Amino acid sequence: MTRLSSSAQGHLAMLLFSALVAGSFSFGSMIANDIAPVAVNVVRFALAGVIIGTAAALGPGIRRAHFRAPWRYLVLGGVFASYFVLMFEGLKTAAPVSTSAVFTLTPVMSAVFGWLVLRQVTTPRMALALSIGAAGALWVIFRADLAALVAFDLGRGEAIYFVGCIAHALYPPLVARLNRGEPALVFTFGMMIGAIALMGLYGWESLRATDWAALPAHVWAVLAYLAVFASAATFVLLQIGSMRLPSAKVMAYTYLTPSWVTLLQVALGKETPSALVLAGVGLSAVALVLLLKDEGGADPSKPSVRAV
Repeated sequence: MTRLSSSAQGHLAMLLFSALVAGSFSFGSMIANDIAPVAVNVVRFALAGVIIGTAAALGPGIRRAHFRAPWRYLVLGGVFASYFVLMFEGLKTAAPVSTSAVFTLTPVMSAVFGWLVLRQVTTPRMALALSIGAAGALWVIFRADLAALVAFDLGRGEAIYFVGCIAHALYPPLVARLNRGEPALVFTFGMMIGAIALMGLYGWESLRATDWAALPAHVWAVLAYLAVFASAATFVLLQIGSMRLPSAKVMAYTYLTPSWVTLLQVALGKETPSALVLAGVGLSAVALVLLLKDEGGADPSKPSVRAV
């Protein structure tokens, strides 16, 4: 059996990442007003940390050398924690569809950060792919309704979430910049420890004020999904993708998330998308085909980066 190339592994990881992330919007909105954003994310990170830490210990092993310059984990943990806390803060007032629309802005921002942090260059074809993917995603999000698209207006929740998306877009190039050869599981575990520490300090009062015993069953069910699938699994997948692909390509997979949400709605029997909406899904597929084709010359996913 032929072994997948490093680039193919990165694309496969991000494909699965986009599918798992899709549930965060619909499920997250169900509990956004039942528990404080910091509290829900401390729990999800803690539960996911147990899973990732165990896997790291049983797999590549956790060594003292992996935690050189621990400030790196605080930086990465702070960036990623900011995204998740602001996401749930935004979902208090913004609809999942609106936040998904904002989420599609992350690939462009990640391309900018990729140049600033790693000097990764977005080629004309990649820029075209990002544009096509964005158009397809927005078409899906607004149900092929041009009037709804034109009338799009950022509310308070969307604005809050946009700030979180800036943090999300910064994460992939930072991973590639700060990683010193640590295994993906160990590096992710370190990031999660940093995130838990910072969120615990920031949201201590929210944690104390939460009546954990009185939380409804559906909150715990969503927390379980967020911890196992939308946290533990996606953290590792994003780490794998960030180490194998340029930042713009990593974040380009976010364009598939609205399409996955649509498929999830169909699977749940909520509604069937129209043929016009499915055309948007097709545009996302076209964008990914363009991204899957390697550029000529040096591999932009492997820039010359000195250790910090």
